[in-house]
Amino acid sequence: MNKLIALWLICSFSAGVFAKDFAEDKQERLIANLLNQQVKQQISLKNSISSILTNYPEQVDIVLQVALDEYPSQYKAIMLGAMEAEPVLACEVIEIVLNAQVANASEIVSIAVEAEPAYAQEIVSAAALNSPADLEDFVRIAILTEPVVSQAVVTNAATSFPDQILSVLLGAIKAVPEKVSMFVKDTIALFPTNSEAIVTHAVNSSDEKHTSTIVNTAIQAGLDEQAAINAAIAGGAKAEELAQNQ
Repeated sequence: MNKLIALWLICSFSAGVFAKDFAEDKQERLIANLLNQQVKQQISLKNSISSILTNYPEQVDIVLQVALDEYPSQYKAIMLGAMEAEPVLACEVIEIVLNAQVANASEIVSIAVEAEPAYAQEIVSAAALNSPADLEDFVRIAILTEPVVSQAVVTNAATSFPDQILSVLLGAIKAVPEKVSMFVKDTIALFPTNSEAIVTHAVNSSDEKHTSTIVNTAIQAGLDEQAAINAAIAGGAKAEELAQNQ
């Protein structure tokens, strides 16, 4: 009896899995046919994606996967159509397109941030979860694409990936070197115990004309003056020039 029950459960489970797979396959074929028909009717792929997801946002995974399989070179139109339909889908869109490997990750982040700057910080975090080693570049690209979001991007990325605060700082400095003091101030406020490392990294990554400003910003943020000077020297600053400017 126990064997019969076990066999029945296995068969039921297998049938359920088969039914689910069949349903998903049917959905994929329906979406592929719909997209192809609309493209043949001169309806843009972007508008087709937007129309489908406006009505069925819960189908974003299947719609994007089908679209990327059918039209991989048109990833930008696919992304824009999806985010136009539902801006809140930005993070899901990033994850799906990155996994599809149809384009450079930094380009994908740039397209997403330009389309939905209000979600820039979430887009960077979603991309970094997919590719943590590229966080510095994602921060840089996001800020270059939409400078107004720089502070929010740095703050969110640093708090989301505290073990990569120096990478976040470097990405921000590379994007907008003139704002280095603001980035130093914000990063020290978030991670005061890392103040000296932040100063060293900022000085090492910036033009020497910013050195005094970085040191003074760190002191104003609560770092001991001598500690700030020592940290700057460790980053490549000249002791005699610092002494003259303090």
